[in-house]
Amino acid sequence: MISTVKDLAAEALFVSYLQPSESPTRASLEQAITMMILRHGSDGCAAGVATEFGDHPEAAVRRMAWVHAALAEVLAPPRVPVLH
Repeated sequence: MISTVKDLAAEALFVSYLQPSESPTRASLEQAITMMILRHGSDGCAAGVATEFGDHPEAAVRRMAWVHAALAEVLAPPRVPVLH
């Protein structure tokens, strides 16, 4: 189940308007993912990814690498400072 959620989030972020150059915040990443899922559904997000990989494979690979890096930060547990 977790893998499916991660895959859907990756596809939704991939088809979103966000660009790596914007250095999006966690909140803007979450908002973009939610908006794309609501707008396109899971099948629509997957279709958008497939289209880009077919039409522009080199750019799609770079974008998906950014997507996975951005999601790793979003999905990582929050860092809690250790008090001594």
